[in-house]
Amino acid sequence: MGGKVYFIGAGPGDPELLTVRAVRLLGQADVVVWADSLVSPEVVALCRPGAEVHGSASLTREEIARLMTEAAAAGKTVARLHSGDPSLYGALLEEMRVLEEAGIDYEVVPGVSSLFAAAAALKVELTAPGVSQTVIVTRAPGRTPMPEGEDLRMLARHGATLALFLSAARLREAVAALVEGGYGPATPAALVYRASWPDEQVLRGALADIPRLAREAGITRQAIVLVGRALDPSLKGPQGPSSRLYDPAFSHLFRKGRRG
Repeated sequence: MGGKVYFIGAGPGDPELLTVRAVRLLGQADVVVWADSLVSPEVVALCRPGAEVHGSASLTREEIARLMTEAAAAGKTVARLHSGDPSLYGALLEEMRVLEEAGIDYEVVPGVSSLFAAAAALKVELTAPGVSQTVIVTRAPGRTPMPEGEDLRMLARHGATLALFLSAARLREAVAALVEGGYGPATPAALVYRASWPDEQVLRGALADIPRLAREAGITRQAIVLVGRALDPSLKGPQGPSSRLYDPAFSHLFRKGRRG
């Protein structure tokens, strides 16, 4: 009988942010391939004693594929640990493709993205009512080119809450493009380094300040940048926006609104 591969989201760093399902599967896996440059060793400590554990940072795509396919073909349960959530910048597609071609069963187990750990660290609502109802998740162009139509200048035109992954080393260029596209230099912004890790750092300021703040802190990787009016601290004040869902006058399926 063939084995199975589980692509597991390891979360942003803090092992307490793993899902219950992820913990259970790690305790059952025979073989674990983990992103050791990004995932906390405390997460791997949850593997069962005797599990075969491989760090993937020094491996090629082909070597990772071989580990997964050979183990699954031998009837073993394989846990492939991706940082954050596997569906965001996780090289998930190419690994699923290998398993599809080999006819190996697999499943994706979602995890907490660093985007949401960053929002939690900032204590913000990314979709503040009347301020922003859209979140754009993107990155600055680098060795991986951006598809046509996804230039930062074009995305900035929406004025939505924007999250920049994998861009800490190119902040000056990224911020310049966002300002050119439509975000004002004074737009609220923040950079969160290693969200949920013990050495987490939170830098707040205007969008135009973020490259300088990152440079002064020596941050060039493992950071996410959030931009938009939803980050404005004044939204928490007494005049800030509120959702209509819990307004006494608002009717919905589970409650009849009250007048007067």
